[in-house]
Amino acid sequence: MTDDRHIPDAAQGEIVYDDAASAQVIAAEGADAPAPALSDGAGCHAGADAMRAAAQAAGKSETLDRYAADYPQGPHDKPQSMCPAFGSLRVGLRMRRTASVLCGSACCVYGLTFTSHFYGAKRTVGYVPFNSETLVTGKLFEDVREAVFQLADPDLYDAMVVTNLCVPTASGVPLQLLPKEINGVRIVGIDVPGFGVPTHAEAKDVLAGAMLKFARTEAEAGPVAAPRVRAERPTVTLLGEMFPADPVGIGMMLEPLGLAAGPVVPTREWRELYAALDCAAVAAIHPFYTASIREFQTAGRPVIGSAPVGVDGTAAWLDAVGAACGVAQAQTDAAKNRFLPAIAGALAAKPVQGRITVSGYEGSELLVARLLIESGAEVPYVGSACPRTKWSDPDREWLEARGVRVQFRASLEQDIAAVEEFGPDLAIGTTPVVQHAKQKAIPALYFTNLISARPLMGPAGAGSLAQVVNAALGNKARFDRMRDFFEGVGTGHAAGVWEDTPQDRPTFRHVYAKKVAKARAAEEAVGS
Repeated sequence: MTDDRHIPDAAQGEIVYDDAASAQVIAAEGADAPAPALSDGAGCHAGADAMRAAAQAAGKSETLDRYAADYPQGPHDKPQSMCPAFGSLRVGLRMRRTASVLCGSACCVYGLTFTSHFYGAKRTVGYVPFNSETLVTGKLFEDVREAVFQLADPDLYDAMVVTNLCVPTASGVPLQLLPKEINGVRIVGIDVPGFGVPTHAEAKDVLAGAMLKFARTEAEAGPVAAPRVRAERPTVTLLGEMFPADPVGIGMMLEPLGLAAGPVVPTREWRELYAALDCAAVAAIHPFYTASIREFQTAGRPVIGSAPVGVDGTAAWLDAVGAACGVAQAQTDAAKNRFLPAIAGALAAKPVQGRITVSGYEGSELLVARLLIESGAEVPYVGSACPRTKWSDPDREWLEARGVRVQFRASLEQDIAAVEEFGPDLAIGTTPVVQHAKQKAIPALYFTNLISARPLMGPAGAGSLAQVVNAALGNKARFDRMRDFFEGVGTGHAAGVWEDTPQDRPTFRHVYAKKVAKARAAEEAVGS
């Protein structure tokens, strides 16, 4: 049945929903599949270059070339980050009626599942073990195929995500040869190697893009299941994970334009993918979702960069949305007149005074910096582990116009160097950046847990950072007292926990160094 409320697309046609399928009762999540026994398998310590060369030789060149284009690593080496597959795994584990299966070294699977459950995942992670024999002989793919067939229960799952980690990718395990569907369960196979996907944030896009492509081809082929709730107005799909209150706030700002907030991608359910594609425009809140943007553009949907953050950001974003969706300028101006004074008032009511450096790997670092600057803070440096894209240009240009140094693909060393160079009153960053700052008696906040976990958009976002940021800025005196009290304790030869303070023995170190040098010279003499 065609829903005539949806905006037509000349290239792809309208999304057609199957209302009969939509009326079916969705079964509750089923029992988890039993976890197979672990085996040692092949190691993944050959190095990125060696594994990349092996993957190319094994037929993965097209995949790696696509990743290199979507997620460029320049201008310098990739940043330090957790295993990228953590990002794609978390996307799958957050989705209802979706099974997640990993194929990789046992140590990697253990670490990924541990971290995922530490962050609150409550669904089982499937695992297909392997060893050198099954990897080399091709039996591993047959094992994956058998596992997929055993797990594909339509009463429990709408989709199954099978992920190759580093070793299976390097060995060319061909997940693309798996059936696209088994008993009505969609099979989505992806490669997420650490040597091909730079960060876990971008790995979220790998899976989101693969799912959008699958859903788009389904919608092109015929009627699809409608989402649980359909908006009465044309929608703006929100691309990138956000604090739960932000989509609500964005929806309020879109209402005067005759628009509604659409699904947030990555979605929490398969059928939401159709609604995400069936939009008037896409807001790239996280501008590095390159694969997802490609699918939306293939479907003929316009994409808008930046986000409604602060007064300037909200004004520019509403103008961009209105232009993309054909909204009369008078309506857009009315929306700005309604919300911009409220945002300005909220910012003025909760000012932030101080110099702050910002860094992280979530992808929203530039938005946070914009909000801090409009709150009154001085932000000399912003570092993001994610790459620069055309969709981040509005934020980059706004920041650079105010003298901010913006570093994409920022390394840990660059983030720490910024703390050293600018001597901030507060450092916002990743765990090692926070540790370095606190060791220097500089207050610091962990970006992911303390900054990302707050609204940023519209009136609700204005001033939302002030409480935690100002509280941290006010801790400078405490850090000074702690530094003075603990100065020199637990460093160098005295590192660790001791009943008596160890005495430094430089003579012993000198004698030992001479013995090591003598032994090394003897070995070199034998080798010659």
